[in-house]
Amino acid sequence: MISRTKKLIEKGRNSTLARNSGWMFLGYGLKIIVQAGYFILIARALGPGQYGAFVGAVSLIALVAPFGGLGAGNLLVKNVSRNRSLFAEYWGNALLTALVSGLVLLAAVMGVARVALPATIPWMLILLVSLSDLLGVKAAEIGSQAFQATDELRYTAFLTLLPYVLRMVGALIVFVVWRHASALVWGWFYLACTVISAMVALGLVSYKLGMPRLALWRIPGEIEEGFYFGTSMSAQTVYNDIDKTMLARLSTLDATGIYAAAYRLIDVAFTPVRSVLNAAYANFFRHGQAGMAVSYSYAKRILPKAIGYSLLIFAGLFVAAPIVPLVLGSEYARTVEALRWLALLPLFKSMHYFLADSLTGAGYQRIRTLGQVGVAVFNVLLNLWLIPAYSWRGAAWSSLASDGALALTMYVAVMFIIAKEARLGVGFAGQRVEQS
Repeated sequence: MISRTKKLIEKGRNSTLARNSGWMFLGYGLKIIVQAGYFILIARALGPGQYGAFVGAVSLIALVAPFGGLGAGNLLVKNVSRNRSLFAEYWGNALLTALVSGLVLLAAVMGVARVALPATIPWMLILLVSLSDLLGVKAAEIGSQAFQATDELRYTAFLTLLPYVLRMVGALIVFVVWRHASALVWGWFYLACTVISAMVALGLVSYKLGMPRLALWRIPGEIEEGFYFGTSMSAQTVYNDIDKTMLARLSTLDATGIYAAAYRLIDVAFTPVRSVLNAAYANFFRHGQAGMAVSYSYAKRILPKAIGYSLLIFAGLFVAAPIVPLVLGSEYARTVEALRWLALLPLFKSMHYFLADSLTGAGYQRIRTLGQVGVAVFNVLLNLWLIPAYSWRGAAWSSLASDGALALTMYVAVMFIIAKEARLGVGFAGQRVEQS
């Protein structure tokens, strides 16, 4: 038994995936604690109404934020994970693309915000969150992806944790100084935390991996693929966050705060699975060069553990839900029911994320994107029907239906492509990926 344990430990040490997963588990484990503290502080400091206003602004901006950079960070991971010598060029191109596209999106968001959001949400709050999430967050995100591409996920874990540590410090200041602050006050702290995180990320990547270098000639040929990455992330944001924006518009800010609080707890519970997804992401591109079957086989090695964890989380959330109002305050009492409805989401998310990453790794980002866009449209239509009639309960039912439909869609797509590649020959898939 001791000998077998030693072998498992030695195997883990020699495994890049196990080592990177360990770093991400550590980073996300700390993130869970920090994020929980930040969430509790800011939820109590703002109250359901002001917290709902903040979430409404964040959710609207999150719909377009994935188009910032036009998928340049994902292209960096894909190409650098296969050829390390390309780092400087993809690092420079990613930063330039993020800056230009971020400014364009900023102007677009400010133009439509008054139509999409209620007038009770301040214009300045929308601007502050836009600057943060469209420019600062994107720069920090690309920095973490740079380390992800080079299998140095200890730095990815650090850069993932850093903004939440800073936000918790900011939330603590707001809670102590203001006690019952407005969303606008928190917006200034939110932006400051993001700017610091972005500066640290840019400096660390340039110091550890190298300075950026522009290769503008690469950008035109990769715009289409980058667009699919951006569209995929935007669709993902739609079926994750559009319900909060629509709640703010079609229901009440209190309902938005109740639902957003429950959904935030689901996000916290899902972070261990997300850490494995981050650690495995570059490997999907490496395995995917051999075709869909190999990429899917890699997913199947990891997925059972993620599913097992998700089932445990479902039981834990369902039983522990009554604790929420004791921690957040009595005004969040209805979050208990919301959390119980949403407790199945980690299971559906585990299934569709691993299946979707196997599609991406094998060069089928376009198919992944089409499936996600279809589910995003389905989610919006459900919300238009259910939210006016059932408020946050309708949003919860829509989320369950959408994530379940996405898991089924990704599975069908993977099985179809595997069958197609089998008819055409495995070599076809490898050739296709190399040319993409």
